[in-house]
Amino acid sequence: MTSKSKFSVQGSGLKVKSKKPRTSNLEPRTWFCSGFTLIEMAVVIVIISMVAIIVLPLLPATGAADLKNSARRLSTVVRYLGERSVTTKTPYRMRLDLNDSTIVIMKMVGGEETTPEDPYFSRNVLDEGVSIEDIEIQRLGKLGEGVVNLDFGAAGLGEFIVIHLKGGKEGHFTVTAFPYGGRVEVLEGYQEISL
Repeated sequence: MTSKSKFSVQGSGLKVKSKKPRTSNLEPRTWFCSGFTLIEMAVVIVIISMVAIIVLPLLPATGAADLKNSARRLSTVVRYLGERSVTTKTPYRMRLDLNDSTIVIMKMVGGEETTPEDPYFSRNVLDEGVSIEDIEIQRLGKLGEGVVNLDFGAAGLGEFIVIHLKGGKEGHFTVTAFPYGGRVEVLEGYQEISL
């Protein structure tokens, strides 16, 4: 006696089930299948790439990047200080301490130094690990130690200056500022410029 999906053999007591015919080669995953599909791998790579794009800029900068950023920041401060002194007709003084590698901006009122109101001038100009190697000014020559005052009058910076920044083993950057025009340049390396 046979049926649609089963048949049995009379007398032997054995029953055999027949298999359903296969309609597709695709079977659902079972516990013994392992591995990842190409699409799953591509999605993981895209997610890791996006995380890297977001996280890498937030990591601490290297010494070379700190030196370059400090040189750019110094040139921006010199340019802004010159423009500010011209537009407000107020003299300013930039005090560069070559021993401590610190830069302080002061506003001159009646011949006395006062703290400027502008919060931009209270920022640290040089990053940690970056130092002022020397400064070259027309009236004083090349200076490697001590305190140097750069005065910005109603016409801006009054003299040509060259400032050499040093950053550990990463090298040098040179910042040059031209008088009465507001032009400031950042040059890579230790550049000797004749005054």
